[in-house]
Amino acid sequence: MKASIFKRLLAAAALLLPIVSWAHGISDADKQRMLDGGYLQYIGLGASHMLTGYDHLLFLFGVVFFLTRFGDIAKFVTAFTLGHCITLIFATFLKITWNFWLVDALIAISVIYKGFDNNGGFQKHFGRASPNLLGVVFGFGLLHGFGLSTRLQQLPLGDDSTGIPLRILSFNVGVEVGQIAALVVMVALLSLWRSRASFARFSVLANNALMTVGGLLLLMQLHGYQHDVEAEGFRFPAKEHQHAHEDMDVDDSTRTGRDNL
Repeated sequence: MKASIFKRLLAAAALLLPIVSWAHGISDADKQRMLDGGYLQYIGLGASHMLTGYDHLLFLFGVVFFLTRFGDIAKFVTAFTLGHCITLIFATFLKITWNFWLVDALIAISVIYKGFDNNGGFQKHFGRASPNLLGVVFGFGLLHGFGLSTRLQQLPLGDDSTGIPLRILSFNVGVEVGQIAALVVMVALLSLWRSRASFARFSVLANNALMTVGGLLLLMQLHGYQHDVEAEGFRFPAKEHQHAHEDMDVDDSTRTGRDNL
């Protein structure tokens, strides 16, 4: 049963891989807009990347899930923001990069971690208190900023000493604008949900779902990494790779037309 579930998760990851690949890349149209436009283009693209960055948003959702006081929300969001600003700005300016599939795999782990922590995983399974949440959020903020930097370094940033830092800062401003917009919606929806009895009944289920989605994202990123570094190194030709994904459910299939492949 567990093997069957794993196969289905892996198949889902393979089917969603083109979406993830698109999220990783910067389109040629975006690059041309950057070249033709000004700093506002970088602000807009930064905002759109945050608003469509499902892994960043899922982590933020986990962070604010149980926070009810504005002061607490501001404190943790500030820690996360400070963390991702540091790595976004300095990693981009210093051209420090890494394979973006692996960076996003680590970001997916941060989503799993937050759901696990929200459900009291450290207390239940390790018999100890959770690590300092403020430090953890700041640390994961550094990681998320590095992930954003891998996107920004795909853009044409120019070669002028003044324009480059301004373009980086403009992208960062856009990220913060997108983050604020997403947080307003999240906090509002969570506040409404907490007023209902269903919140107490389904909060554990919601964080289990957060961990499940994080696990699926992790599989997707690792699968993408395998494609990225071993595009021709699979045990079978590229066309047959697609057949292999389709054949993950071969035991449940009644079709016999491809039995001889």
